[in-house]
Amino acid sequence: MGRDENMFATVARTSLLFMLICGLIYPLAVTGIASILLPTQANGSLVYGENSEIIGSKLIGQSFTDERLFHGRVSSINYDASSSGTNNYAPTNAEMLERTKLSIVEWKKENPNQTLQDLPIDLITNSGSGLDPHITPEAARAQVTRISNNTSITKQELLELIERHTEKKDWGMFGEEKVNVLQLNIELMKLIL
Repeated sequence: MGRDENMFATVARTSLLFMLICGLIYPLAVTGIASILLPTQANGSLVYGENSEIIGSKLIGQSFTDERLFHGRVSSINYDASSSGTNNYAPTNAEMLERTKLSIVEWKKENPNQTLQDLPIDLITNSGSGLDPHITPEAARAQVTRISNNTSITKQELLELIERHTEKKDWGMFGEEKVNVLQLNIELMKLIL
């Protein structure tokens, strides 16, 4: 065998070895360890209903349109996790401006007794992934009047529900307080039914 053939065989063996380690052994080991140490997270942080059916994930938002429920952020990908990510438009982009105007019109229609000053920005803008399951506590509170008018639940009960479901800043100082819309709506449905 010549020098070039020897070098090719060495490169081929090394490539196969790294493909085996990086493409099979490492992912299986990490998945196995995660399944043992963090089984809920490793399986997608799934949320189950009363009959043990999967109703969603804590990590992926859903589109709620029922006027008795809290609504999440706008998603230009309709919360389709297979196509995560949204366009990174500038504030002056015509498509983004049109989508924002439509979101404002929809919000006004659903909340006729409230002004635009009551509208938190996260209810009319996308998150970076288009999948964010959280809104700010202010965005949840902005929906209380609509939900109270469409249910027999008092505003005070709804505010207390939001408070119980508000996740504090990470380690008390990082990020923002947030509310998981799916988990909030699960508790809200218990009050409605």
